[in-house]
Amino acid sequence: MTIKLQTTLLFFLSLCSTLTQAATTPNILFIFADDLGWRDTSFMGSDFYETPHLDQLAREGMIFTDAYSGAANCAPARACLLSGQYSPRHEIYNVGTGPRGKAKHRKLLHLPGVNTLRPNISTWARQLQKAGYQTASIGKWHLSKDPVPYGFHLNIAGTHSGSPPKGYYPPHGNVPGLENAPPDEYLTDRLNAEAVKFIKKNHQQPWMLYLTHFAVHTPLQPKKELIEKYQNKEPGKLHQHAIMAAMIQALDDGVGRLIQTLKELEIEKNTVVIFYSDNGGYGPATDMDPLKGYKGTYYEGGIRVPLAIKWPDVVKPGSKSSIPVTGVDLYPTLCEIAGAQLPANQNLDGISLVPLLRGQTPEQFINRPLFWHFPAYLQSYSDPRSKLEQRDPLFRSRPCSIVRSGNWKLHQYFEDGGLELYNLKDDIGESRNLAKSNPAKTSELLQVLKSWQKQIKAPVPTTPNPEYDPKAEARAIKEAL
Repeated sequence: MTIKLQTTLLFFLSLCSTLTQAATTPNILFIFADDLGWRDTSFMGSDFYETPHLDQLAREGMIFTDAYSGAANCAPARACLLSGQYSPRHEIYNVGTGPRGKAKHRKLLHLPGVNTLRPNISTWARQLQKAGYQTASIGKWHLSKDPVPYGFHLNIAGTHSGSPPKGYYPPHGNVPGLENAPPDEYLTDRLNAEAVKFIKKNHQQPWMLYLTHFAVHTPLQPKKELIEKYQNKEPGKLHQHAIMAAMIQALDDGVGRLIQTLKELEIEKNTVVIFYSDNGGYGPATDMDPLKGYKGTYYEGGIRVPLAIKWPDVVKPGSKSSIPVTGVDLYPTLCEIAGAQLPANQNLDGISLVPLLRGQTPEQFINRPLFWHFPAYLQSYSDPRSKLEQRDPLFRSRPCSIVRSGNWKLHQYFEDGGLELYNLKDDIGESRNLAKSNPAKTSELLQVLKSWQKQIKAPVPTTPNPEYDPKAEARAIKEAL
């Protein structure tokens, strides 16, 4: 065989191998919304917001009715998602590390944790990158200055900022990829356009796109062309906020644009699409009823979120799962879908959802405990209606740990030793505290929670705050109520 013929044959075999890999290795489109509540899509029951493209996605895939975020607000939820770890491992507990709320109302010194995802933590993006995927982070990052060192080939708009630096219309400031945005360009539309561009550029090889929208995070700023429609629309009983509705439609329109791009490129059948939100909805503008709470609380409304996954020829269209799942489960799920290796020397706290997506329910999912840990404080919104869905009107959350096991959920509060036990099957709104009437279940779950805290080395705040003033706190609570 001549050298020229041998070279041609090797090239041909290499090309065939590349094409075969592209045809059999699923692409992954992960659409991550910000502050979109459990009821904030039509497929989850909104009677005012319009999400026809997300509804179609849900009909073609699986809806997880009991899906949770890893935390009740942005940064720790994203750290749980990217690391596959519960918060005591990565130590991002809050947005920022400073104390939140008034010092005279905080009984304990909070535990600050850290502000940046440690570089030695291997994200699922890095594992997919090693497996041959082209990876991109487009939109909000919030875990460091730049997502690229964490396993992404491309970064558009990702910084340490948790909200659009200048709002949803330009100028966006010194943000990667958005420096020269046209003055009338809506940020959600721009991120969708960048997502389409990435998909078109990489559609002949395996790709993974983490499209992490700022929407619908504050500032509440609608797409101008959509606001009048919702101002003139009859309000629903559950939802009525016109600005929120316009922001949600802009996000949903982008989903439609992305799905159409997959169809045009003839890769829809080989693309897994995941839609998920980072935490509960923004209390002053939306409602998660019948759930109690909203973003920042550890009641269901703060941590239960929409999750839908479409995987053609694997997931049965129109299927639902009521198995409780959480953000740390996405790491092993993404790696299994992509055929990527899990990191060798990194603790992962989740379980791959692939068996559930295939219609199976392995024993390991039955009554599996899920955990949350928040050793800090998060002050209340000023909105008076929202204060009614908190443990007290001054803080959305005070230092606490939470466990859900089966239908049971236990809250443990560190300031006063308070315990709250709920049966979510009978009381999804967490309105009847059964801690005293069911001491056996309370003791059982408290032991599970304490054992987990010890095993994972979860720090529990115990140091009294010298600035705490119980009389000032009591007056503030009375005034708020």
